[in-house]
Amino acid sequence: MNPNDHPNGEVSLTTKNGIGTIEFFHPASNSLPGAVLKKLAETITKAGKDGNTRVIVLKSTGDRAFCAGASFDELMAIENEALGKEFFMGFARVINAMRKAPKFIIGRIQGKTVGGGVGLASAVDYCLATKFASVKLSELAIGIGPFVVGPAVQRKLGLSGMSQLAIDASSWRSAEWAKTHGLFAEVFADTEKLDAEVKALATRLASSNPEAMAGLKENFWSGTENWDSLLADRAAMSGQLVLSEFTRNAISAFKTK
Repeated sequence: MNPNDHPNGEVSLTTKNGIGTIEFFHPASNSLPGAVLKKLAETITKAGKDGNTRVIVLKSTGDRAFCAGASFDELMAIENEALGKEFFMGFARVINAMRKAPKFIIGRIQGKTVGGGVGLASAVDYCLATKFASVKLSELAIGIGPFVVGPAVQRKLGLSGMSQLAIDASSWRSAEWAKTHGLFAEVFADTEKLDAEVKALATRLASSNPEAMAGLKENFWSGTENWDSLLADRAAMSGQLVLSEFTRNAISAFKTK
């Protein structure tokens, strides 16, 4: 994907040899405005239903930033609770699309990931990263809290790991920390080694029994059947908080850093 061709961000899907590669981009360090979130959820659902796709790879464009999370400009533009909920529902729909896709999703995390990006990394089925892939849940630092992505993060890292990220919202945790806590399966020295392993794993899975993989995925996600309503409730909670004077001031201060 050529970043210069997509100043407002983009999501693409390419399918080859049973591997569906979904790549997203935004010029602001791969942040996630509403339009990108919407297309990302739709693309994941499409790949999940495609009979020619056996396994899905989720990646972003560039070298050092996997995802900067929510768009601050869109957060500041929210004027009422309904708009607030709808914005955060963008993240809920992406997470639920990954949860419901009957194919394994491999996450390729090449660099730093923040907030909603940690939610994406947590919602894939198998996550591979480079040593540059530090993680941070910065929501509390801007007056919100990782309510929508929280269930996905807690499912992967456990309550202890998730709470460490959520409470110390200003600190980066290393890729090795993320591996130790279960977010990343492996950490590699550079993107070349990362890409080689992503390709090797995806190729093996593309040759595996699709019914067996779908059954395994259903088992792995057992207990999350209420997430459609749970994440909608969490989106409403975040939509209320983003309207508070405290949060508005915190986001403004954060943007000027």
